Amino acid sequence: MGNPGKISHLVIVGGGTAGWMSAAFFSKVFTPQQMKITLVESAEIGTVGVGEATIPPITFFNEVVGVDEGRMLAATEGSFKLGIEFVGWGDPAGRYMHPFGNYGTPMDGVSFHAYWLRARKHGYKAELHEFSLSDLAAKAGKFDWRSEDPRDPRSAMAHAYHFDASLYAKLLREVAEERGVRRLERTIRGVTLDPLDGTIAALALDDGETLAGDFFIDCSGFRALLIGGALGVGYDDWSNYLPADRAVAVPSARYEDPIPYTRAIADKAGWRWRIPLRHRTGNGYVYVSDHIGDDEAADVLLASLAREHPDNKVLADPRFLRFATGRRKASRFKNCAAIGLSSGFLEPLESTSIHLIQHGLIKLAGSFPLAKDDPAAAGIYNRIMGEEMEQIRDFLIYHYHANGRVGEPLWDRLRHMPVPDSLREKMELFRTRGATIFPNQTIFQEPNWLAIMIGQSGEPEAYDPLADLMDERLLAERLHHLRVACHQAAARMPSHARALERFAVDSRKATADAPAA
Repeated sequence: MGNPGKISHLVIVGGGTAGWMSAAFFSKVFTPQQMKITLVESAEIGTVGVGEATIPPITFFNEVVGVDEGRMLAATEGSFKLGIEFVGWGDPAGRYMHPFGNYGTPMDGVSFHAYWLRARKHGYKAELHEFSLSDLAAKAGKFDWRSEDPRDPRSAMAHAYHFDASLYAKLLREVAEERGVRRLERTIRGVTLDPLDGTIAALALDDGETLAGDFFIDCSGFRALLIGGALGVGYDDWSNYLPADRAVAVPSARYEDPIPYTRAIADKAGWRWRIPLRHRTGNGYVYVSDHIGDDEAADVLLASLAREHPDNKVLADPRFLRFATGRRKASRFKNCAAIGLSSGFLEPLESTSIHLIQHGLIKLAGSFPLAKDDPAAAGIYNRIMGEEMEQIRDFLIYHYHANGRVGEPLWDRLRHMPVPDSLREKMELFRTRGATIFPNQTIFQEPNWLAIMIGQSGEPEAYDPLADLMDERLLAERLHHLRVACHQAAARMPSHARALERFAVDSRKATADAPAA
């Protein structure tokens, strides 16, 4: 990063996943000589800590902060994730997979799905999911790593993880403290602003100490102690589009090998999640409180576990969360950046919470302030983060709006609700011409939109006419080759359990080889 200018002390408020991701990341970006980093967290204040599913960019973040995949999986009881299965969202009796990675491969500069749609118009029977190796592998309980050889079907794959978020935060704390991050276990009793420019000057701690800093990262969760409380930045409420405002979570015992995908199961008042870790399973129900009470929501969740398997033993009492979907009007203001829940919350349907933390950190590093108040850099950062959250918002809304659960009050309302113009445009482009490359695409790109649009709305009316330029016989040969190659590659893969055992063996060996204390 070079000389950080006048910013020489970075203060992180709050621990948990957001706080320790911030500390581990910036302790890698800056040396201790460039930047003093202090993290303040309080044992009195709990963390949300139910997030256990991620999306593929987490692999890049771990590489950046220097956390080896094997170490991370061993430390967090983690498993691999190849996608999310949606049950009962389009057809109430149906299911589809949102797989990570690509479908097929582009041909002559034209998206693969255009050729598939052309073939389907002429009676081709193979389904789209047969051209996604991640989809086939996930459903078969298989896993393998992405190949860098473009001729290998595995080159179209991508993966993420399921892990215990509290254990992930603990691992990153170890990494950060090894690099010199100072941790203070204190409760913040007040915030002092500079009377000249309105920036944050210092924090008043419960032991009487005053902690001064140059730049502050607010990881205080929904309280938004700095960005909302001290600096008064308002909140844009998106609950008119995403009305779920409660969640109940409960862990259950592992009774089978973990599957390499998350499940999202639509229910009358929202949806239920199932996230498989190595040592347990995470379960929850995200719901709209106008349509179901807390006690009934917990009963529905527990009953679903009992129906699923007699050995689905509950390990703790249900835990309830309240939230309002939306975002801060500015994620960065004065000498403060909000990271994690303090910057906003988009429900966990597509596992984007941890992604928004890492995306915010990476963009903050790229626009790091040259002075306590750097409005030009803050403006760029806010535009970037605003676009990312709006794109994710539209992606989430589509799941609800394109539902097929006719006759259920909540789902009927969601199917007929007005949607943002940005989403309406995407829906029309797909319906009329099969387009899935949209303006300002950020984390969710062509294959992601294709998965949910085909999964919930079916095939569009038309496709890219450039796909008609390929000879019919050649197209049939290429589709056959790609389909067979995907099925064969999936069949050759090791099981997910075998892939995880590789890291378990490495972990046990490292423990055995460690010197005695």
